Amino acid sequence: MAHLPETHGVVAAARSHKLLAAITTKSTTSPFSLLLLSFTLAAMVMLRFCVHSIASLLFLSFLVVKLAFPSSAIMFSEDTNHMHRDVLKDEAVARLIELGKVSDADEYLERTFQSPASVRAGNLIRVWMEEAGLKTWIDKMGNVHGQIDGMNPLVDAGMFDGALGIITPIIALKVLNITGMLGKLSRPVEVIAFSDEEGVRFQSTFLGSAAIAGILPASTLQAHDKSGVTVQGALRKNSIEITEANILQLQYDPESVWGYIEVHIEQGPVLETVGLPLGLVKGIAGQTRMRVTVKGSQGHAGTVPMTMRQDPLAAAAELIVLLESLCKQPEDYLSYDGQCTASTVQTLAGSLVCTVGEISTWPSASNVIPGQVTFTVDIRAMDDLGREAIIYEVSNRMHRICDRRSVLCVIERKHDANGVICDSGLSSKLKSAAITALKRTSDENPDDVPVLMSGAGHDAMAMSHLTKVGMLFVRCRGGVSHSPAEQVSDDDVWAASMAVLSFLETLM
Repeated sequence: MAHLPETHGVVAAARSHKLLAAITTKSTTSPFSLLLLSFTLAAMVMLRFCVHSIASLLFLSFLVVKLAFPSSAIMFSEDTNHMHRDVLKDEAVARLIELGKVSDADEYLERTFQSPASVRAGNLIRVWMEEAGLKTWIDKMGNVHGQIDGMNPLVDAGMFDGALGIITPIIALKVLNITGMLGKLSRPVEVIAFSDEEGVRFQSTFLGSAAIAGILPASTLQAHDKSGVTVQGALRKNSIEITEANILQLQYDPESVWGYIEVHIEQGPVLETVGLPLGLVKGIAGQTRMRVTVKGSQGHAGTVPMTMRQDPLAAAAELIVLLESLCKQPEDYLSYDGQCTASTVQTLAGSLVCTVGEISTWPSASNVIPGQVTFTVDIRAMDDLGREAIIYEVSNRMHRICDRRSVLCVIERKHDANGVICDSGLSSKLKSAAITALKRTSDENPDDVPVLMSGAGHDAMAMSHLTKVGMLFVRCRGGVSHSPAEQVSDDDVWAASMAVLSFLETLM
């Protein structure tokens, strides 16, 4: 197979099913490092469930450390791989479908932080963890943990709950259990489900992983949903008590963690285009979310002459077109200085995306010139300096347009997250695991896999504050995401499960 060029695919990411795994250790020479697998339980995915499809599938992530396996560690033969196809493929698919039925809504998949469905999903995951030979518990942020029983880690920690991506690592561990290798691991293995990543209910992303990474502000516990329920209150409702004083107890010691790996459906079109089920992620784009409010003069639609209007909606339309033009051709708008270089602009051309996802008017009547318009701006790019240059240029030009139109323009930054570059060492292991998995599960004999950029946020962004990270993407049909049409084939689920198993083999 010919060498595949690096592909800068912008990948959208829904968080309906997610796996994570982590291994922590006090040192690379200690025989007691801890392997952790985690996923996102509280995923809000407005998807209509179809039994014959795997809606919003596969998010797998895990922290990895250097494991001290015995020299006789088993390497799975092709016969063994075939023998466990019923687990790595059939059982994985069946569990994804079963999880997809656990919802707070009847006609679509909906699970938010500590909702009844999220709790039920966590309980179901605990059962599957225990079937894989793990001892389970729930921590003070609602994260579900599973650990190899009888092995005592040096670090009292665990990854947070997440979505449904837990299936792949649990399945891989189950195969190790079936083959008698689970108990032979010389270090503990722990599976953890992150409680929330999307931030749908409380508008605060990465609740689980940020707490583990030690970057979750204690004040987040007082964030409230539309009904006035706080994060702390939602946890208390499920008999979990946590205070601002002890939230830092959930943080992992950075020296105890060797790395973090996340496997996620691509939710973009690149893998399907190149015809392969797995791809390596080079990095995750940085993000900035802004809210733009344009205030004008409200008036009657029939009595105010066009030349005398201060119409905020017409101004907002011009601002949105400006944003689109600037993000399509940044080189036509940015000026080079000591920080914004030609290299920065070139990088932007390959990863920059800008979106206006929400817009509202007041008073929103057909016969009234609006008095105020509010819209959101989402800007993403791999290069953080380049993203800042875009924000600076967009803001200045928007204010000039508003001044020319005699309307007031207020631009608020609501969220910022720096871009993350995946670790080369972890990426190399993931690449080898993906290639091995493709050879084992199909007729493919690739010597490489596509390299993608992720334009969507992932728990790896929070975990990068704690340790080095790596990511693997899984193909989804049509590149469709956040839609009832989202689907991953059974064979691609199998490939993802095998990739996790193959990754663990590289650590033996």
